[in-house]
Amino acid sequence: MTPEAALARGSWVKLICGASNQDLAAIEDVCGVFALAGVHCIDVAADVAVAAAARRGIAWAEAHGAARPWLMVSLSDGADPHFRKAWFNPQRCPPACPRPCERVCPALAIGVAATGGPGVLAERCYGCGRCLPACPEGLIEERGQVLEAGGVAPLLGQLQPDAVELHTQPGRGEAFAERVAQVVASGVPLQRLAVSAGLEGTAQRPAALAAELWQRFALLRAQGLRPLWQLDGRPMSGDVGAGTAHAAVKLAATVLACAPPGPVQLAGGTNAHTLPQLQAAASLRRHIAGVAFGGVARRLLQPLLLEAQGRGRPLLADGTLWPDALELAQALVAPWLEQT
Repeated sequence: MTPEAALARGSWVKLICGASNQDLAAIEDVCGVFALAGVHCIDVAADVAVAAAARRGIAWAEAHGAARPWLMVSLSDGADPHFRKAWFNPQRCPPACPRPCERVCPALAIGVAATGGPGVLAERCYGCGRCLPACPEGLIEERGQVLEAGGVAPLLGQLQPDAVELHTQPGRGEAFAERVAQVVASGVPLQRLAVSAGLEGTAQRPAALAAELWQRFALLRAQGLRPLWQLDGRPMSGDVGAGTAHAAVKLAATVLACAPPGPVQLAGGTNAHTLPQLQAAASLRRHIAGVAFGGVARRLLQPLLLEAQGRGRPLLADGTLWPDALELAQALVAPWLEQT
């Protein structure tokens, strides 16, 4: 089934690799496995090396009989938690620190750095922020990453993605319009321009968020772009549990009644609990085009990624491991693909 057909049917599934994730080996492996599991779109950082790694994974999946998913790249119209990394100076860590930061990091991004002490492995960090309050010394800080305006069009021209996602927040309409103009200036023909927005960290009401989305819709329509609305319930928390899935479903329930035209996809806290919660609200389920899985998808495969790493080979090159990884990915994805 094509990505567009899946959106129309309500069975669309997207893999989020992370807007700040630059772990190239893991990206290639995870993209390959989830492409073979049947996702319709893979969302990655707007980075040449990252996009190349994703395409290698997709090519591997195609060689094993998969349909090619869209490649989407993520941008932001301002400061955003999805576009940050944690950082601290390992030399300042007390020797006796129990390192709670390391225990709470879902990406296993805090370990032994080149300095010989605990540090953040930047290529693995995707900015979830769970380590920030965990540090008993308050040593961890976040460092944002926002692509400069002049770099957007040439980068997209080089990457040639099938779709672009713009992360936005209420009150940033002007900055959003500027980003859209930069995307259009690239000349890249896009299947969809996704708009990711939520209420996390803001005092906005759902009705106010919907009004902001209508502003974005008017702008996209004027540019001839086709929107895909990503409602971000609780960003980067899908590996936590049923509560985060509830946050994503609740946001959709409150925003959909006044949302602009276009398919709506759930994200931010989505996991295996999301579909059952939606099915319990049949009237809501009919209006949801699909789901995006991020942290929960990567966390599922993490033990196998580490085992392959210990064997000194990529997961996709290990014929005894990747079938197990595929089974895990299919268990997450298949219930959505089977929707009618």
